[in-house]
Amino acid sequence: MSASGPIALFLDMQAVERGASAHTLDAYGRDLADFDDFLGVRVKPVDAADTDDIRAYLAELTDRGLKATTVARRLSAIRQLYRFLYAEGMRGDDPAAVLEGPKRGRPLPKVLSVDQVTRLIDTAHARVAEVPAEASPGERLRRLRCVCLVELLYATGLRVTELVELPAAAARARDVLMVTGKGSKERLVPLGSAAKAAMAAYLAARKEAGLGASRWLFPTSAESGHLTRQHAARELKDLAVAAGVPPASLSPHVLRHAFASHLLAHGADLRIVQTLLGHADVSTTQIYTHILDERLKSMVRDLHPLSGE
Repeated sequence: MSASGPIALFLDMQAVERGASAHTLDAYGRDLADFDDFLGVRVKPVDAADTDDIRAYLAELTDRGLKATTVARRLSAIRQLYRFLYAEGMRGDDPAAVLEGPKRGRPLPKVLSVDQVTRLIDTAHARVAEVPAEASPGERLRRLRCVCLVELLYATGLRVTELVELPAAAARARDVLMVTGKGSKERLVPLGSAAKAAMAAYLAARKEAGLGASRWLFPTSAESGHLTRQHAARELKDLAVAAGVPPASLSPHVLRHAFASHLLAHGADLRIVQTLLGHADVSTTQIYTHILDERLKSMVRDLHPLSGE
C-alpha cells in the first residue's frame, strides 16, 4: 500500500529501524490511510491534526460499528505515528498522548459443569476397565495416561505445559505437588486421593511397559522427551467424544478454568485460588469474579433475614 508524507516516513522508519514485517506495515498503512481520509474531509493534513480531530475520528469508528478491538488498534497506530513525528521534530506536541482507548472487557473463560467433568473422569476410568485381556501393555498404558491427565488437570489447575513437564518423581508426592511455573517460579499445589491414585496406577503400568527409567512423568519419543501440549489436548478431545461432552468445549486450559471456577463457586478465597493457579497478580485471577458475584447473590438471597419478604 502506497503512502505519502508523514505516514510514508513513519512506515519507512518501522521497516528500517524496527524491522517490521510486510504484514505489519500493510496493517499500519491501511489504518493510517483511513485516518488520513477522515482528515481529508476535514481539510486538515496529518501533521496538523489536533487531539479533537483524533477524538472525532475515534467517535466515527464507533458510529461505523467497528469493534472495540479494532478501534483500539487504530488508536495504537495513530499514537505511534504522532510519537514518531514528535521525536523527529515534525510536531511540537503529541496530540494522541492524552487519549485513552476504548474499554475492552475480558471474555469470560469457557467452563465445564461439575457434571461434565465427572462424566469425563468416569469415562476415562471406564475405558481402562474395558481394555481386553489380550491387549498390549501399551494400550492399557495409554488409557491410564489419559486418566492421569484428566485427574491431575482438574485436581490441580496446572497449565498444560506445567503438566507435561512434570518429573516422574511427582508420582511419589504424598499430599502436595511441587510445580515449576512461569518465570521458573515454584509453588505447592495440594493433591487429592484420586489424583494420587491415578498417578500411581499409571506409573506402575509405565514400569510394566519398560518406561520406568524416564525422568518425565509422561515420557514419549518426542524431541523434548515428554508428552507435547498438542498431544495432551488431542487425548482430551478423544475423551470428550467418548464422554458425550462437546469436544470443542474441552482443552487442558478449560479444565484449569473449571478447577478455579468450581473452587470459587464452593467458597474458596480468591487469593487462595490465585496462589494455586500460579498467577503473579490477583488481577489475572479476577476474570473469575463473575463466579464470586453469583455466590454473593446466593448468600444474600439465602441468608438475609428479609430476603423472603
